[in-house]
Amino acid sequence: MRAWRVHELGDPSKVMSFDEVEQPTPGPGQVLVKVRAAALNFPDVLMAMGMYQEKPPLPFTPGVELCGEVVGTGQRVIGSPAGGPGAFAEYVLMDEAAAFPAPEGLSDEKAASLYLTYQTGYVGLHRRAHLQAGEWLLVHAGAGGVGTAAIQLGKAAGAKVIATAGGPRKTEVCRELGADVVVDYTSEDFVPVVKEVTGGHGADVVYDPVGGDVFDKSTKCIAFEGRLVVVGFTSGRIPEAKANHLLVKNYSVVGLHWGLYRKHEPAIFGEVHEQLTRLVAEGSVDPLVGEVLPLDQAPAALARLASRDTVGKVVLVP
Repeated sequence: MRAWRVHELGDPSKVMSFDEVEQPTPGPGQVLVKVRAAALNFPDVLMAMGMYQEKPPLPFTPGVELCGEVVGTGQRVIGSPAGGPGAFAEYVLMDEAAAFPAPEGLSDEKAASLYLTYQTGYVGLHRRAHLQAGEWLLVHAGAGGVGTAAIQLGKAAGAKVIATAGGPRKTEVCRELGADVVVDYTSEDFVPVVKEVTGGHGADVVYDPVGGDVFDKSTKCIAFEGRLVVVGFTSGRIPEAKANHLLVKNYSVVGLHWGLYRKHEPAIFGEVHEQLTRLVAEGSVDPLVGEVLPLDQAPAALARLASRDTVGKVVLVP
């Protein structure tokens, strides 16, 4: 079989090769899965560059979420490859207990996109931020894979959603997903907008995958007892929370590393999958797939993702 592999750390469009490798053999508790669609995520780029918190040994195959078909049974499943990344391949091993049924009605591409960003969003908004119906939710980078999931999940929870995005095409995507207020950060400062539309109350929950200046400015428009969820740092700068400001405004900064639940509370993945499947059936969640490319174009797909010019998810198919 063929699989993309990173042999040295660097720009993923330059350090990956499409290798002929041996098809894996399932161990105890594992299943062999034929990949039908693999969704891209920003951590795929960061892992290849050696800049992510998880550093798989070289050489490794990128890709952390997929939709596939269990060899021998034909069951369609979603999840992550066993033991880490590996979805950018023709076949992968998955832990049987963590190979979740793909929701009916979703294409392979959409089903592959339901796992990481929607699980992260659900855990972040409900478990970490305790988002309540009627609260104001501020979602940054609203047109990306992480942001589109958070907008849909926020609306499904009954929140009033403010989304930020760059440019007319991306702001329109946020509106189509149901955001109540959309700010084009290339032409407008989101801080006064948030203060104005909330009547001075501020955002009860901020969902921030960007970090840097976006984090800093979010603290200026967060509500009393608000919760700022740290999802990632696509800006490239890791911000610092000022303890005196936390004290003065009584807000919380909470971290969200979804993958750590594998170690501390693995049962949460199945519980969240049940909730997401319900939301899909209700029509509250419908993953936005912006681009679909063949597996042999993985380096170009990752370059597109790294350029931040994409909307929704970018997905690879055989």
